[in-house]
Amino acid sequence: MAAPIVSFIGRSNSGKTTLIERVIPELVKAGYRVATVKHAGHGFDLDTEGKDSWRHKRAGASSVVVVSKGSLALFADVSDQLKVEEVRDRFLDASYDLIIAEGWKSEGYPKIVVVRDQLGEISYASDGLLAVVSHTMIDLTVPVLHVDDVDGVAALLIKQFPLRRREHELDI
Repeated sequence: MAAPIVSFIGRSNSGKTTLIERVIPELVKAGYRVATVKHAGHGFDLDTEGKDSWRHKRAGASSVVVVSKGSLALFADVSDQLKVEEVRDRFLDASYDLIIAEGWKSEGYPKIVVVRDQLGEISYASDGLLAVVSHTMIDLTVPVLHVDDVDGVAALLIKQFPLRRREHELDI
């Protein structure tokens, strides 16, 4: 069974990354194996100039994979913007319990909107709205959590996406 996806959306510098960074340890403590997928709307370059992997990519390799004990990194050309489920299905194995996506506001993933002051800071598709996280209280029909209520955000995710038993943990 594929891991569910939840998207954290908000304008730049709204606190999405910080919130995700604070929620992950709470989910891990609850037994979740979490993967994150970050949308970089303006592109990015993670490889280090001069390193072998950079040199391979620069020489024309379409994909470069670097593997060491306990780590793997992939640098690959993609023809178009991938959806999170495409990333999950191509690159992540079935052992993950939850995928936290940062971005993809127009997709239909269940989402948590992170705002500083007011909900109108960002436009988004309202389908699948789980909660709003804000510095100020907003009157809505979905839960509104304070940006420092990390336990509340984690509890909401745990309730929405209950931990499932992995195949290798099933009693036979």
